Amino acid sequence: MNAPERFDGNLYALFRQHFPADLAQPFIEMADGRVYDYAALETISGRYARLLQSLGAAQGERVLVQVEKSPEALFLYLAALRAGAIYVPLNTAYRAHELEHFIGDAEPKVVVCDPASAETIGKLAKRAVVLTLDAHGQGTLAERSASLDAAVEPAKKSADDVAAILYTSGTTGRSKGAMLTHWNLASNALTLHALWGFRPDDVLLHALPIFHTHGLFVATNCVLLNGTKMIFLPKYEAGTVTRLLKDSTVLMGVPTFYVRLLAEADFGAAQCKTMRLFIAGSAPLLEETFKEFARRTGHTILERYGMTEAGMITSNPLVGERIAGSVGPPLPGVEVRVADDKGTLLPQGEAGVLEIRGPNVFKGYWRMPDKTREEFRADGFFITGDVSRIDPNGYVAIVGRAKDLIISGGFNVYPKEIELQIDAIDGVAESAVIGLPHPDFGEGVAAVATLKPGAKVTEDAVIGRLKDDLANFKVPKRVFFVNDLPRNAMGKVQKNILRDTYKDTFNR
Repeated sequence: MNAPERFDGNLYALFRQHFPADLAQPFIEMADGRVYDYAALETISGRYARLLQSLGAAQGERVLVQVEKSPEALFLYLAALRAGAIYVPLNTAYRAHELEHFIGDAEPKVVVCDPASAETIGKLAKRAVVLTLDAHGQGTLAERSASLDAAVEPAKKSADDVAAILYTSGTTGRSKGAMLTHWNLASNALTLHALWGFRPDDVLLHALPIFHTHGLFVATNCVLLNGTKMIFLPKYEAGTVTRLLKDSTVLMGVPTFYVRLLAEADFGAAQCKTMRLFIAGSAPLLEETFKEFARRTGHTILERYGMTEAGMITSNPLVGERIAGSVGPPLPGVEVRVADDKGTLLPQGEAGVLEIRGPNVFKGYWRMPDKTREEFRADGFFITGDVSRIDPNGYVAIVGRAKDLIISGGFNVYPKEIELQIDAIDGVAESAVIGLPHPDFGEGVAAVATLKPGAKVTEDAVIGRLKDDLANFKVPKRVFFVNDLPRNAMGKVQKNILRDTYKDTFNR
């Protein structure tokens, strides 16, 4: 298939073109039996959009959101698009220390949070209107919009206008806001909808969070373009997913999903009779998981590759060979190449840093023009930082990460951010944070630290301190103390030696 023709306008208007003719058709079905149809989507998102506009959150103003997963939270995303605002979702695990940076950097006009965190966020976002929304769809957002006129036409936007900002941690410890345009999101969704063969009878089983690319844009946007239903789970539970597979046809998940399904004693082909497609991404899928899943179910997992700055980049084919350890060829319209750290192109099959160019690649980092220029080549290719190789058939394999990234349970963790926090603890001289093989999360975060003379710092003390300031998925599961960190001739810490030394930590 070819890349989609350019769409010039508001992403919500594109979705609306694909809604079913009968808006009474279901859009979201909850595990408890509650159903939200496309008419509810139009009405609730319209009321939310009307409220956002009345509060000044329109035409490029930011709406920063940290709420639990719910249908209403998804309608808020659509409302921001509809109002012409920029949607800024945040991981629900972020603590006040992290939120302070995001709020200060994004300067949102409106912040929507869980009622329990309203007081804390109110102190951090003094220039914003703070609204609340809980996991049941209740809060001041719902109350203040309930009587408003829902007939809100999508705001006039151009393809290159920013639709969303997603924050991704940086190697310096400062999170960067990746600006994704209406066309970035539309082109990627249109391509994936066609490439993965969505059908009129498809039902997506949605068990992902909705604060990052995978659950919010990849999964949800494909369903909206299909005008069909998804079963919407507040969180992933292997038993619940196993039970609901019989009512579904597509599942998108991180590798941990599939590891946990295989751990269910009764999981196998019988539970997958209605399924046509299992998709994995956000972290490497182990070959043993790939093979065992095929053996147990008769289904071969389709692994793909993407990142915050570009949505999906490559995908194994819907029809054709899906290769374990490969993330497939580039999507239609997306170019990929492998280069060394100076940008010199490398021969086919040689490992180097993957560079990409295409309609899905983000506009740049929010208010960081120098960083944006640094991450792009002069010809427009974005430097992903992932060490890759491309085989003669064009299939890409991700073989490492140049930027020291850890992927734990599908979440990106940058060591520098955690090292800065550990090094600030009294008694700690220096630390190195690494990712170690973990049977459930793919990689588990671990720290190795040296202490100042006479200092008495314990593992529990370090972990306890970090839990106050960092999201749980960033907090090391183990902390080791050593006399000296291994270094090379240039004085750089040799994390490869640390990873080898502690490689069996989580597999014992």
